[in-house]
Amino acid sequence: MRKPDNTLVTRGYEMAERVTRHHAKSFFFASFMLFGMRRKAAFALYAYCRRLDDMVDVADGADRGAVPEDLGERLMRARRAVAELFVDVPELGDPRMPPPATRASGGDGPWDPSEFAALQDVIRRFRVPEQPMQDLISGMEMDLTQRRYESWAELDLYCYRVAGVVGLMMAPMLGCSAEWALGPAADLGRAMQLTNILRDVKEDLDRDRVYLPLEELAAFGLTVDDLRAGVVDDRWRGFMRFQIDRARAYYSRAAAGIPALTGFGCQRMVKLMGSIYGDILRVIEENDYDVFQGRLSVPGKRKLALASTILVRPAAVLPAPQTPEVTVPLLPTGVTTGVRL
Repeated sequence: MRKPDNTLVTRGYEMAERVTRHHAKSFFFASFMLFGMRRKAAFALYAYCRRLDDMVDVADGADRGAVPEDLGERLMRARRAVAELFVDVPELGDPRMPPPATRASGGDGPWDPSEFAALQDVIRRFRVPEQPMQDLISGMEMDLTQRRYESWAELDLYCYRVAGVVGLMMAPMLGCSAEWALGPAADLGRAMQLTNILRDVKEDLDRDRVYLPLEELAAFGLTVDDLRAGVVDDRWRGFMRFQIDRARAYYSRAAAGIPALTGFGCQRMVKLMGSIYGDILRVIEENDYDVFQGRLSVPGKRKLALASTILVRPAAVLPAPQTPEVTVPLLPTGVTTGVRL
């Protein structure tokens, strides 16, 4: 039998690193906490997510409400290509040729064949589960048809599918074998996605998307027209304070799972990502909750300061399974948040 095409795999890892460097500056910065194959694997998994996201963004380039006719079918082909990756996956060191999905992926999904080869190498090395990868595609399908979210329950499902599952994909690569820590891993993704949503309100509005629960906007006396007008008043500040508290509750829950990450440098990498994204919430507060004038970000010097603080702290010792009791403020009387904590 032929050996795997190591040249193709190497090229895929290099391409994934370039994709990460270009599109995910905070993630790329935090990746310096990782070493060797774990860092390469992080890039490959990010590239998998990014290519799907880029493909769906085509829908926003079309007329509002319109979806390119073949986009849903392309996502279905991507599903099939991912499923093929898990058919008779050879163990690490097995000289068998990877399944045909590697060679077919260029036409069946948004990935370059070399990126797909690297992705398959990650799956072999770290036993990444299939379901989170398929659930991510479900999240992309939601973006094709849904531009508004009525309730937190709807938005929470979206946050899980497009970001929570990333934590589940990354967990094996980060040395997590404790099943109890998977919930916190998904919660970190939820927290980061909600942070993105709060930061990118204006950018999403420009694409005719509102990722804020309409029920909760109404509970604070706000409408989508208020968002379009860039209204920053006590109603908006109250709404944003509530959402920021919700995001911080998820960050707190996520922190409970960090000791389960046993790979060298992995705890620090996840702590740094949580710290950088959590700091975006601080920047929003310092900007008086005005997210309508442009994208707010954490300055490079601040990221370096956060990294320095994390580097001098010892790694956490794995404790007994635990889930912290975390609560969020209640909405006005008669309105439920639907938040699951």
